[in-house]
Amino acid sequence: MWAHRARTAASALSLVLLVSCSTPQRQTGAPRPGRATLDLAALRPVIVGRGAWHADEHAVQDRPVYDTSVRAVFLHHTDNPNTYDCRTDVPAMLLAMEQRHIALGWDDLGYNFVVDRCGTIYEGRGGGVDRAVRGAHSEGFNAGTVGIAALGTFGRGQPVPLPMLRAIAAIAAWKLAPSVDPLGKVRLVSSNDRSRFPKGTAVELAAISGHRDVYETDCPGDTLYAALPWIRRTAAHLRQAATVRR
Repeated sequence: MWAHRARTAASALSLVLLVSCSTPQRQTGAPRPGRATLDLAALRPVIVGRGAWHADEHAVQDRPVYDTSVRAVFLHHTDNPNTYDCRTDVPAMLLAMEQRHIALGWDDLGYNFVVDRCGTIYEGRGGGVDRAVRGAHSEGFNAGTVGIAALGTFGRGQPVPLPMLRAIAAIAAWKLAPSVDPLGKVRLVSSNDRSRFPKGTAVELAAISGHRDVYETDCPGDTLYAALPWIRRTAAHLRQAATVRR
C-alpha cells in the first residue's frame, strides 16, 4: 500500500514538472529597441554669417520665402577663378555675386550657402541658416531644396579641394530633412518650363544632385559633378555618426 502511494506521488510530481517546463514563461521588462533620432545640433557645421562679407541688406528686393523642409540639395560652382585668397578675397567676391544676382531679378544672392576652397562655409541667401529658405539657384526646382555653391570653377582637369568637398557634405547632411536618405532618391515636381522638365513634370532625382540634373548647363563642372558619389557617402556617414538611440 505504501509502495503504491509512493509510486502515485512520484507520477504526480513528474506530471507537474512536465507541465511546468513545457509552458512558455511570460517575460516582463524585456528591452525594446530604441528609436533612432538624428542629432541636428551635432551635425550643424560652422557657418560664417552675412555680416562677415558685408551683404547689402538694403538692396535685397523682397522678404525670404520659407518651405516646410529640405528634400534635396543642388550643387553648383560659381565660375570664379580658383586662385583667390580665402581670407582677403572672398567677402568682396560674395558681395559682387549678391549684387549681380539682384540685378538679374533674383531678389538676393541666389545660393543658400557658398563654400570656398579652404572649406569655409558662408551664409548666402538671407532668412536664417537654420530655416528652409527658398533660394534662386535651380530653375524649376527651388521649392523645398537648398543650393550650395562651390566658389570657383571645376571643369575637367580642375580638381576640387578636399576641405571644400568635406564642407559641402557637412551642409548636405545637416540641411536635408531627417527622413531623406543622402544616398537615396526624392520625387520633385518642376515648377518652370525653363528647366529640363516641363512645368508639372514629376522627376525622381538623387537627394544630392548637380545643377545640370535639372537645367541645361555644365554646372557644377565635371570634376565636382564626379565627386557627387563621395559627397553622398560622406553625408550619410556624418548622419550615421550623429544618430542616437533613445
